[in-house]
Amino acid sequence: MKIRAKQGRLGREPADLALIGFFEREKTLGSVSRELSPALAGQARAILQSKEFEGKHLQLSVIRSGTRAPLSRVMLVGLGKRRDCSLERIRQAAGRAVRQARDLGCARLSAVLFAGDQEGTATADWAQAMAEGAVLGLYRFHRYKTEGKESKKSVKQLVLLDPSRERVREIQEGVHRGQVLAEATILARDLGNSPANDATPTRIAEIAQEMARENGLKCEVLGRRRMESLGMGAILGVSRGSQEPPQFIILNYQGAEKKIRPVALIGKTVTFDSGGISLKPSTNMDQMKMDMMGGAAVLGALKAVAQLKLPVNVVGFLPATENMPSGTAVKPGDVIRTLSGKTVEVANTDAEGRLILADALSFAARYQPAAMVDLATLTGACTVALGHHAIGLLGNHNQLLDAVKESGTATGERVWELPLWEEYYDQIKSDIADIRNIGRSGAGTITAAAFLSKFVDGCPWAHLDIASTAWTDENRPYAPKGATGIGVRLLVRLLAFSETLRELCRKPALRSRRSHKAPA
Repeated sequence: MKIRAKQGRLGREPADLALIGFFEREKTLGSVSRELSPALAGQARAILQSKEFEGKHLQLSVIRSGTRAPLSRVMLVGLGKRRDCSLERIRQAAGRAVRQARDLGCARLSAVLFAGDQEGTATADWAQAMAEGAVLGLYRFHRYKTEGKESKKSVKQLVLLDPSRERVREIQEGVHRGQVLAEATILARDLGNSPANDATPTRIAEIAQEMARENGLKCEVLGRRRMESLGMGAILGVSRGSQEPPQFIILNYQGAEKKIRPVALIGKTVTFDSGGISLKPSTNMDQMKMDMMGGAAVLGALKAVAQLKLPVNVVGFLPATENMPSGTAVKPGDVIRTLSGKTVEVANTDAEGRLILADALSFAARYQPAAMVDLATLTGACTVALGHHAIGLLGNHNQLLDAVKESGTATGERVWELPLWEEYYDQIKSDIADIRNIGRSGAGTITAAAFLSKFVDGCPWAHLDIASTAWTDENRPYAPKGATGIGVRLLVRLLAFSETLRELCRKPALRSRRSHKAPA
């Protein structure tokens, strides 16, 4: 769908359907009613007076005039109470409205900016939220369907109208940002929804290389031999049970001067997780194709950062592998040596994500980044703790964690911080190695983060456990069933607006940067 801003008025713009946002308990459409035909305006007044439509959040009502005017149908879109209005509510309302418009067979839509008269938020931000919700709400994944395809109905365009030329420029700015972020999120969704026989580690590496070429990034892929020479025993150990070779993907974006230190984004990229020898139950194992959603989010974020030309330096790391059982697979009780030199007792082979992240974090630390942020579908315990509505957040730098929280709130990808107290580290002590890969007696999300913290080399670090939010089993206003693509918009917001990150990036490195090249 193409979205654009245009100077004009609703009733004069030809469209199959116009979308009008309406706040609960407000009795009229205000100035918008003057832009409608007398027939449409009269029907709108009648519906509001009858309380058939009250403007409750996500409530929809379609009005038809029965004439052949440029605009003959209007959809009233409930925004809820004005005092509760937020960017997230606008995303949800736009997503629900455009999906309903598609079901009605409407290809051309027009609208006035939802909540565009609200004070305290820039016009461009309202437009961005509306564009994000509209594009993401229309998402469908039909790549593998050959028979019985769903309706071919589609929305081709959405025109956001405003009589002010200055506001149109602001709306267009927001629309551009919103479309870029939505399309980057769709890239992550497509990867998460793709079956593991297609979205292999090798294919993920190819997609990363294609994306890098198209968007002016540098991409390097380390194969098994290179990882062996570097001593990446953790990711190599996880990959041992699979016929698919592991790939370690490095993406580099330079939008600032070279002296500005980069931000490192690390994403768990297990393209299928059977649990290994510690085999998972068969129920819902098919969903384990999405165990690479951390890596998918990093890939999508870097695409958006490049297209928005953000003035930052970013390096992305995707350790990509399968976790499979076989005669060569790592076994419970085995000890592996990580890139950092630390040894790990593999108490459970289904705790593989933290193993590959251990090597990725150690590798990222060699770049002397200003900060590290990792995303991972890491623990089922996160769902127990937070349900399906919040990302688990842990880390070692309070200001960075606060910045992540702000970005999560602004994007609707909310996070909740969990403690990382010293007592939790006792649970991952090993009798035979430096550390165990699972904790003892509860707090699974926290002990997993405690494990990861051993490999960040003192760098400011935030860990996002997206296990409970990367997939949805129900249709949401702008996220249909399947992979959600969560984390893309949060990361881009963090990189674009965090003053904490900017300050960290300007600080000189404490140590000389070590090369990641293999020793001669």
